[in-house]
Amino acid sequence: MNKDRLPAALALACAATSAAAQPWDSDSGVPDLEWRGGAQLKRDWTSRGTPQESTKTQVEINTFIDSPVSFVRLTLSFPDADTDFGGSPFDPELGDSKVRAGFRALKSGKLSFPSYVELSFPTANPESAGSGKYEITAGIKMLAPFAASFMSDAHRTRFEADLSQTNSYAGDPDRNDVNVTKAELILSDLWRERYTLKASYKPSFDHVKHEDGAVVEIQVGFYFGETEGRTHRPWRTWIMGGGRVSGPAGVSGTYNTRLELGLARTF
Repeated sequence: MNKDRLPAALALACAATSAAAQPWDSDSGVPDLEWRGGAQLKRDWTSRGTPQESTKTQVEINTFIDSPVSFVRLTLSFPDADTDFGGSPFDPELGDSKVRAGFRALKSGKLSFPSYVELSFPTANPESAGSGKYEITAGIKMLAPFAASFMSDAHRTRFEADLSQTNSYAGDPDRNDVNVTKAELILSDLWRERYTLKASYKPSFDHVKHEDGAVVEIQVGFYFGETEGRTHRPWRTWIMGGGRVSGPAGVSGTYNTRLELGLARTF
């Protein structure tokens, strides 16, 4: 991982102006209180390059809470029996399950610092469809509004930096341990309260293999639908493409190429 890039990105974020919040954004640590939860369905086609990554379907359920714990998330994974890019969603297996608790953001000026803890359970059946390990992840984000003179008021743009550490602590002793540090540098834009664009750079350092790598992802999407008495549209859909830009195959947190389709509903 190139450690010189993160300080520069943080300095850029600190110079930003305007509001950082975006609608129904549980990861910000300040979810819109007119919404109490959400569900998400994602389909990933992955040319894996890494044992933990595979073509899969994921279901995510969120509950937003007005407390120091701002949300609780359950993620269920269903990897295809054919784990590479050409898999079929009609031949799924049960993967590992995850539970994440997000904490209300700390504030410093216009910057927000939400944090989270996530537990991963080796629920996969067959066991080869998962890591075989219990895992714990702790992470912290920095969210900063971003504005430029050439951008109109129709845009709400935000810079994000996410740093997390994942370790395995129990499970199958014959499976590889997990010890990986990940970072995410994200620039996201919401245009006219409907259209979304997100560019992400995601470096990882695998402490078990002593190797590092990174992927880049571009996501476009939009909100749609109407709900009586609500300010924002309840549905969102998106498409994302990503690929490895550095490091060898096999580094945890990376993959060769990925195409993702998603649909989310907030309620």
